[in-house]
Parts: sequence; structure tokens; C-alpha cells
Amino acid sequence: MSETQPLGRDVFLALAAIGWADGELDSEEADAIVRTALEAGLDVEAIAEIEAATKSPIDIGVIDRKGMSKEDRLFVYAVASWMTRLDGLVTEEEEAALLRLGEALKVPERPRFHADAIAKEVAELSEDDRPARYDLHRLRAVIGERLHAAQAARAAQQAGAPGGDAEG
Repeated sequence: MSETQPLGRDVFLALAAIGWADGELDSEEADAIVRTALEAGLDVEAIAEIEAATKSPIDIGVIDRKGMSKEDRLFVYAVASWMTRLDGLVTEEEEAALLRLGEALKVPERPRFHADAIAKEVAELSEDDRPARYDLHRLRAVIGERLHAAQAARAAQQAGAPGGDAEG
């Protein structure tokens, strides 16, 4: 398994933005976002900015995806997808926000489907899918493992294809 890059500030700002999609970010969701940012080791200024984003809505448009890896973007999308299902009702506003987030993150439709499936899979590992219990670290690890496996399979397929570069 490869080393996963630490999550950056924009990952958590994106999570806060999607949390506000239905007009309300509940305290458990907000706590989970800030707690995970703290666990990621972000600096005090970034934590303060993230905490502010959990207290009043921010727009998905402020997210800078340039500093995010493909794994980061898939993780954000998966967590956002999970967050929209937390209250048992996915609103049209949440669906629209999730679509905007996927587009803003430049995550194609098929990887969105896989990220959503992984989010559901990890949620089913726990007896409780509320933010305090949902295993964000496990979600990140599974996404990283599956992404790297898919990349390796694609590289192997290209190396074996006629005209493929066996050197990689």
C-alpha cells in the first residue's frame, strides 16, 4: 500500500460546503469535519478557517482543487455523498450540490459512482454511521487502495497492449 498524502485545508472546506447544501450543517457533522482536520495536523489558521466554514455557509466555488490529489478529490466526493445521506433524506438541493461538487473537483461520473459505493461500504462496517462513529480514516484508506489498484491494473493493461510501453 502506498503512503497517503495528508489532507489539506481545501478538503475540509469542501466538506463544510457540501454539509451546508441543505441549508443546515448539524453540530455532529461540523464536529467531525473539525476533528478530522485536527487529526490531519493542519495549522491553527487552517483549523480556524475550517471551523468558521462549519458555522456559516460557504460556496463550493471557493474550493481550490489545484492542491488536491486525485485521491483527495475522490475522498471529498465520497464523504460528501455520505453526508447527504446522513439524515435519511437526500434533498434536491443536496443532489444538486453533490453534482456541482463533482464537477468542481473534476471527478468523472464513473469514479463518482465508485466513490459513493465505497462510502456506503465503509458505512456498513460500523453499527452507527453518524459522524462521531463513521470511520473517515478507513474511507480514505480504502479509496487510496482501490485507486492505486485501478492505476496498477490500467498500467499493466497498457504495458501488455500492442504498442504499449512495457517500461511504464
